[in-house]
Amino acid sequence: MKEKTTAIVLAAGQGKRMHSKIQKQFLEIQGHPVLYYSLKCFQESPLIHDIIIVTGEDMISYCKREIVERYQLTKVSAVIAGGKERYDSVYKGLLACEECKYVFIHDGARPFITEEILERGMFGVQETGACVVGMPSKDTVKVADEADFVSETPDRKRVWTVQTPQIFSYDLIKKAHESIRKKDMTAITDDAMVVEQESGVQVRLVEGSYQNIKITTPEDLDVAEVFLKKIEKM
Repeated sequence: MKEKTTAIVLAAGQGKRMHSKIQKQFLEIQGHPVLYYSLKCFQESPLIHDIIIVTGEDMISYCKREIVERYQLTKVSAVIAGGKERYDSVYKGLLACEECKYVFIHDGARPFITEEILERGMFGVQETGACVVGMPSKDTVKVADEADFVSETPDRKRVWTVQTPQIFSYDLIKKAHESIRKKDMTAITDDAMVVEQESGVQVRLVEGSYQNIKITTPEDLDVAEVFLKKIEKM
C-alpha cells in the first residue's frame, strides 16, 4: 500500500470506574498489559505503517520501557503526552502524525481488535473518507427525557453501539478537529461526532466484533480473560 496509514492509540484515560490505582490500559490480562494487545495487532498489520501512543505525561517513560521496548514494537514512532480530555489527546496525536493519508484512532483499553476489523475499516475509509467500527445493538434501546421517562424507542435494526478504531482521511479529521476546537466541545464523545458536525461528510458504520469490548469495569477484565482463552484455542 502506497498511502501511509498511522494508528493513534489513546492510553491516557484515568479509568475511575475500574476502582484501581493502576490505569485500566496498564492492568494485565494473562500477564500482559491491556494496551499491549491492540498495539500488537497494529504492529503485525500490513495496513499500518506507524503507531503513535498518547498517554499521560507521567507514563511516557513507562510506555517506552515496559511496552514499546519490551515487546519490540518497532512501528511506534512516538509516545506523547495527552491532554485534559479525550478530544485533546486525539488532537495532539493528529499533530504528531507525519505525512499520512489515513488515520486509525483507537482506544488502548480495547484489546481485541483484529486484522479483519482493520481491513473492513480500511475499505470503508477508502470509499467514504470516514468510518467507524461498531455492531448492531443486541438490546432494545430507550431514549429518556429529562425526568427519566421513556421519550422514544428507536428501531433496534437502526441502532449500533460504536467502537474503535474510528478511521478517517487525515486531512478530513484534522480540519474537523481544528474547526471544532473554536467551539463548545463539552458534548463531544467520539471523533465521528467531530466529523459529522464540522465537515458534513457522512460517516459509514462498518462491522467490528462483539468481542471488541472496552475495559472499563472490573467485570470487563473477567470477560476479557474468557475471550483471550477462547482466542488462544483457535
